[in-house]
Amino acid sequence: MDKRARLRRSDWLMAGFMALSTDGPVALKAEPMARRLGTTKGSFYWHFADVPNFHKQMLALWVEGAVSHIPQALVDQTTPVARLRRLGQIVAGGFHPALGTLTVEPAIRAWAREDSAVAQALAEVDSTRIGHIQRLLTEVDITNPEMARIIYAAHVGMADLSTHDGKDNADPMGSLVDLVLALR
Repeated sequence: MDKRARLRRSDWLMAGFMALSTDGPVALKAEPMARRLGTTKGSFYWHFADVPNFHKQMLALWVEGAVSHIPQALVDQTTPVARLRRLGQIVAGGFHPALGTLTVEPAIRAWAREDSAVAQALAEVDSTRIGHIQRLLTEVDITNPEMARIIYAAHVGMADLSTHDGKDNADPMGSLVDLVLALR
């Protein structure tokens, strides 16, 4: 028997996210994934019925973490302004409970251009996040729904820029939130 540690389902999923972020959706197949992990395709099929099942599990993990942590992260903020600023930090930081600081959102967006299931899941995540922003803006008496979309679009663009230049988006997002708050 091979003395290497047995791979877990979570190992495959994390490797999938790393492959997606570096090589795109083309890397999300059994053979390239097995090569990446130095194992056989049999290990892949031990954990996943097939490649579409692997994709589905990756997507479900990303979707769950893309929005689930937001309400809890805002609970300790005592004012609407503090909650809005904290949300800006969360968005800019790109933190995901299961993925940590591994930035995959630009790769998820690229994958969504090729896969309708990914596009649908991404649309739901975007809608939920924009809803969070809109509710917080309403709490600070900013009722123009375009502002939530502007803040969110800035997040999407900043995340994409960061894949190329590696810069942190916390300060620019903070400046944008402060600018929006100054409009009240």
